[in-house]
Amino acid sequence: MLLYTGPKLDTLHDEYALRGRIDESAQLTNASSVVIDRPAGEVWDVLADLRGWEGWDPGFKLRSLDAVEPGREFRWAQSGTPLRSRFAVVDPGRELSWTGVFLGVYKAVDRMVLTTEGAGTRVTVQESLAGPFLPLFYSERKLRAGHEARLAALKAHLGGTGR
Repeated sequence: MLLYTGPKLDTLHDEYALRGRIDESAQLTNASSVVIDRPAGEVWDVLADLRGWEGWDPGFKLRSLDAVEPGREFRWAQSGTPLRSRFAVVDPGRELSWTGVFLGVYKAVDRMVLTTEGAGTRVTVQESLAGPFLPLFYSERKLRAGHEARLAALKAHLGGTGR
């Protein structure tokens, strides 16, 4: 498991992200969610505006972005780590997902899924990370903490209350 590199990036994109799944065999996986007392359309508008993420998501830095559309690439950094990603699913009000690579060998599938819950919206962040020796310097606990921080920041930005 320490040397697991996962499927090729194109395979992750086509056979995982586009099909609404992550690499469950990856060394690190996590799913975290929060309910925000806002309609899915309002939540979507914030998520789909990656240029605006720097204003509410701690550690997020957008480096380049043409459009938020399936197949389009974007470059960004999280807490200083540069990433190169490609959108997979861009389904307004429902899902924003992408695949990406960092440090040349570590591959990820990221999904942000929105579901209606009462008068609000449940936002679930689901991710898999794979690459050689990854567990030696990054943990599932850190991955979860990053997701929970992003979700808390999103909720605070939207002024959402609730669970």
